[in-house]
Amino acid sequence: MARIRVKAGPVEVLVELNASKTAETILAALPIESRARTWGDEVYFETPVAAGAEAPQAEVPFGTAAYWPPGRALCLFFGQTPASPVNVVGSVVGDAGVLRRVRGGDPVRVEKA
Repeated sequence: MARIRVKAGPVEVLVELNASKTAETILAALPIESRARTWGDEVYFETPVAAGAEAPQAEVPFGTAAYWPPGRALCLFFGQTPASPVNVVGSVVGDAGVLRRVRGGDPVRVEKA
């Protein structure tokens, strides 16, 4: 499917979206501007997207991009499992470990790649 570019503070990553309905909804909402939040080895940020649960997963592999319905947030995982189930929407292209450089409050912009 499509790719999106996530710029968060000093970091820029590409995310390859899957064919889920949630991913399509995120793509349709672009561009998105927000502020980064961190939790363990996860960067997440609020979006204007309102989507319900879609095959939610309680564990995800390194580099997963997911949507967290209760927080209306896009989450990028680089070692942490979710606090609660998420809708997997894709995966980070390349090394998701660079996301460790993102700090809470950093500006975030998501756009089509």
